[in-house]
Amino acid sequence: MQTYQVLIIGSGFGGQCAAVNLLKEGINDFLLLERRDFFGGTWCQNTYPGAAVDVPSALYSLSFAGYRWTQMFAAQDELHRYTQHVIEQFGLRDKVRLNSNVEAIEWDDDARRWAVHIGQETLYAQFLINATGPLSQPVIPHFAGRERFKGKSFHTNHWDHSYDYRGKRVAIVGSGASAAQVIPAIAPEVEQLHVFQRTPHWVLPRADRTFGRFQRWLLGQKPAYKLLRWLIYWQFETRVIAFKYSRPAIHLVQRHALKFIRRQVPDPELRRKLTPDYDIGCKRVIVSSTFYPTLARKNVTLYSREQGINSIDERGINTQDGQHIDLDLIVWSTGYDATDGVISYPVTGKHGTRLSEVWAEYPRAYLGTSLPDFPNLFIVTGPNTGIGHTSALFIIESQMNYILDCIRTVKKQGLGSIEVRPEAERSYTEMIHREMQRTVWKSGGCHSWYQSKSGHVIAMFPGFSFSYYRLTRRLKPADHILS
Repeated sequence: MQTYQVLIIGSGFGGQCAAVNLLKEGINDFLLLERRDFFGGTWCQNTYPGAAVDVPSALYSLSFAGYRWTQMFAAQDELHRYTQHVIEQFGLRDKVRLNSNVEAIEWDDDARRWAVHIGQETLYAQFLINATGPLSQPVIPHFAGRERFKGKSFHTNHWDHSYDYRGKRVAIVGSGASAAQVIPAIAPEVEQLHVFQRTPHWVLPRADRTFGRFQRWLLGQKPAYKLLRWLIYWQFETRVIAFKYSRPAIHLVQRHALKFIRRQVPDPELRRKLTPDYDIGCKRVIVSSTFYPTLARKNVTLYSREQGINSIDERGINTQDGQHIDLDLIVWSTGYDATDGVISYPVTGKHGTRLSEVWAEYPRAYLGTSLPDFPNLFIVTGPNTGIGHTSALFIIESQMNYILDCIRTVKKQGLGSIEVRPEAERSYTEMIHREMQRTVWKSGGCHSWYQSKSGHVIAMFPGFSFSYYRLTRRLKPADHILS
């Protein structure tokens, strides 16, 4: 029987951050479980053409693992290298077990530990950290006849590099953040590109730049790196003022976005299709200086909602307005189950409590991290921990303060478990959704992947990231049951 003090599910930045913090705490008895055959998470999995981060690289990195970035917004290959840099710097490779897909977890009331089921095997741990991430379960909508298509098809999350799309007739279904990166990357090389847009997104220019030798040298100096991180952090933090506290600020940014679309899209009909009818920020804002010009290319056609997909047959797509489009490749850029599917496997807590039942109305958690009746279970990037204006890694590192404080407290007192009190979780959740009413994500006039099926905004934290940091900085013993 294999028993660990801590099991971490997922080996992306959340899992890596948890592992490094455990090592710093002097805890070596842990294991990372990765369902895939490689270590690294999102930026090792998402290898589609054009993949890149939309937060400046110096901020989109772990505070304890600097890097000499080559450009302001790192592309996927450099993010992959950074991931490997973190793994090697902290010796994490020997702490991961690949091809280990967690099928279910359950709390043993008598032994006071978690049982983690992987195929025919069960591992045990006192503490469990779920770090699978919110963008790990791809979603492909059902369209009549989808299975009949005889060409090639795949989701951007599983890009098939063995397929040569050059000179082919290609459809991209979706026009969000991933699609906005894929489209400019492949449009010059395909014969025809058909883009199916359900709802237009607001787009702002991408102020990217390549760093010179001296700038890269500076990034290697800890004081300079730290200064750059904080300068970018505070610049981005001001965006919350628009997202939550100031409608005039939102309208100011929106006017800037409207000027950008007028400048980049001279065709009035195309511009009409691309102009959103909701407040900027309600959906994820796309940062790109190449998306609009690509949609204006002669070999690219944009289909709006009223021209959308009616059905799919062996040869291609039938549209709502009666067209048939012959295709060689359909790329699904249709996002992830990022709210209701935060944890994809069955979770059973104390006295047989099922997480699926607790979350039947909508996912919820104290600090987006812990739940009553689920002792010693911590969810990295859980409900309402997403951040729309800055780096998600800042939130992940803030969560680690709370998680490590919980583990430290249990160990120091020689106890077996810690769980949040129901009234503390309820009070926190009520506060989150009360504050959410004031945000553009709730009242901006759109439906986005930030919202669960219930209509509650689940993906986002409704405030400044430093407010979340303050909430997670110190464990509040009165909010918890220690036993």
